[in-house]
Amino acid sequence: MQHNDTSHTDHHACGARVRIPLDELTALLVRIFERHGTSAHVARVLGRNVANAQRDGADSHGIFRIPGYVSTLASGWVDGHAQPQVTDSAPAFISVDARNGYAQPAHEAAQALLIEKARSQGIALLAMHDSHHFAALWPDVEPYAEQGLVALTFVNSMACVVPHGGRRALFGTNPIAFAAPRENGYPLVFDLATSAMAHGDIQIAAREGRQVPPGSGVDRNGEPTCDPNAILDGGALLPFGGHKGSALSMMVELLAAALTGGNFSFGFSWAQHPGAQSPRTGQLLIVIDPSKGAGANFARRAEDLVRALHDAGQERMPGDRRYRQREESLAKGVPVAAADLARLRELANG
Repeated sequence: MQHNDTSHTDHHACGARVRIPLDELTALLVRIFERHGTSAHVARVLGRNVANAQRDGADSHGIFRIPGYVSTLASGWVDGHAQPQVTDSAPAFISVDARNGYAQPAHEAAQALLIEKARSQGIALLAMHDSHHFAALWPDVEPYAEQGLVALTFVNSMACVVPHGGRRALFGTNPIAFAAPRENGYPLVFDLATSAMAHGDIQIAAREGRQVPPGSGVDRNGEPTCDPNAILDGGALLPFGGHKGSALSMMVELLAAALTGGNFSFGFSWAQHPGAQSPRTGQLLIVIDPSKGAGANFARRAEDLVRALHDAGQERMPGDRRYRQREESLAKGVPVAAADLARLRELANG
């Protein structure tokens, strides 16, 4: 299949990679979403989200996710035309019913009000339910830090993690993301699963024929395994750090599901929707305005901490690798495997 003139090819040991301008990749993804069952608005939100993940080198949450989106939309499991209902519940509390739609458009619908409340009250939270989150989590919090705010978010997923000491999967990978502004650099941002590995990374390891580290998961008999296929085929992931990760995962279930009104990771079934992959759960965002109290100089204090971390020998800060990849992608184009780009164009135009 012919590539557009604006892309160019690099050759690596693993095969040809194409570098494509971010705007071109975004437009391609928007066409895919709209062609496969979303409204134009939802397509724009999701297309931008996936393109930005690819831009920043988040391989397990970039275009790798597109077949899953397409399959899920085709299954009827998610409503690609859902119009979220935003409820102003209290001075610092917003509730959003995503109406079985994707989380990102639901978040966007309430974002301006969330910022307004955080700035007026000092802290505000956004509780979403009946939402599908199938993407990286850090893009949900980074924009708040860019505006001088501190943000936390929690999402539960589908039952694929065995609680510490348990016998069967109950928790999701249940990630937590955090973003904080700093005075002289990009925001400090991390996004981590409370499982030993992200589910997408297990899928990528299986696709590439790689083993995963010990302690990542168990097979269908509950025995430890380093085979990603055994984890995916009736097995399960383990929490990171034993009982500590398990406790954090429990906290995410309570914050993202019990508090929001969403499903627990074990509380839904897509058995009647073959091809469905996105969890139908909930999400909580907490946004804080540090200027309201003694933390008014928060960004400068963050810079002091970064300097101390560097002095202590930590060279790379959370998010640094993403920011480097972002700069390179914006300068040279977003790297995409040539075969993957061809497939994307088939999905957009075929």
